[in-house]
Amino acid sequence: QVQLVESGGGLVQAGGSLRLSCAASGSIFTINDMVWYRQAPGKQRELVAGITRGGTTNYADSVSGRFTISRDNAKNTVYLQMNSLKPEDTAVYYCKAVVITATFPRYLEVWGQGTLVTVSS
Repeated sequence: QVQLVESGGGLVQAGGSLRLSCAASGSIFTINDMVWYRQAPGKQRELVAGITRGGTTNYADSVSGRFTISRDNAKNTVYLQMNSLKPEDTAVYYCKAVVITATFPRYLEVWGQGTLVTVSS
């Protein structure tokens, strides 16, 4: 059993910053890819940023240069540092992890519950 707990969302003014965290817990042997998605009001869910266990990153064009994804493997945690926020960044942000479980090892794709980020103009 594996869970992801997200934190750090909130309401900020345009140009401000937020740091999202997503911590995995449970029966974990290792975590492979960790990915942030978001879904804006009335829009489809989109990939924001991803990071492999080895630290290779990728970003959506819309956030490149403003957002930074990172991870702490010892803490089973992924972060999303969001700078120069724009109103169009307003969305529910979701964390996803691909996990190899420790108990009778198997692959699991696990999602967090989502955290709301609202950017005011």
